[in-house]
Amino acid sequence: MRKLFATAALAALMICTVGVSQAREARQQRDSVAGVFDYYLLSLSWSPTFCLTHPENEQCSGKGYGFVLHGLWPQYAKGGWPESCPPLTQLTAEERAKGLTMFPTGKLLEHEWSKHGTCSGLGAMGYLESSDQALGKVKIPEVLEPSTTVHYFEAREIEQLFRQANPGIPDKGVAVLCSGPELSEVRVCLDKNLGFGACGKGVRTQCRSGDIRVPPIR
Repeated sequence: MRKLFATAALAALMICTVGVSQAREARQQRDSVAGVFDYYLLSLSWSPTFCLTHPENEQCSGKGYGFVLHGLWPQYAKGGWPESCPPLTQLTAEERAKGLTMFPTGKLLEHEWSKHGTCSGLGAMGYLESSDQALGKVKIPEVLEPSTTVHYFEAREIEQLFRQANPGIPDKGVAVLCSGPELSEVRVCLDKNLGFGACGKGVRTQCRSGDIRVPPIR
């Protein structure tokens, strides 16, 4: 009887947790308004690390990518972000062609436009042009260009490399993320005019201490 009661209680707790999560997500989407945000976060993904766990993905088919555009994300200074802002529209053929000059795959492009781009308030072409400008704004440090040689750096060293290559980045304007022992992403914070700025609450470096591995290109 006790076992049955415990099982029923666990099931009820799981249902309650799922319900709260769904309600939170629904509220976030309901409250998201296109153009209402504080700054952008430019997310650059280190493709060789992504390809370690997604070898069949089309961006991993011997294209030799280093950093690729993950997305340009509207953010709130106090933490969090708007997402999937109405009206949700599909990309036109012209917009898709523009997006594929920056994003490594069409699937990623569609996802980023739907979840994040719609909240820019710029329309699809405006969002894609801003993404292009943001990419041009951030210079990749020479030692982090695509390479067939594995490298090792501490996360703070990668932060410093990006600041040295981009003197306008403030102390809290860049964050490094890892997937286990490997470099995963570098995130650079930009104001709404695409100038370098400080990151908001919750955007911080997330890597283990000591050296992290920067895998070589495939």
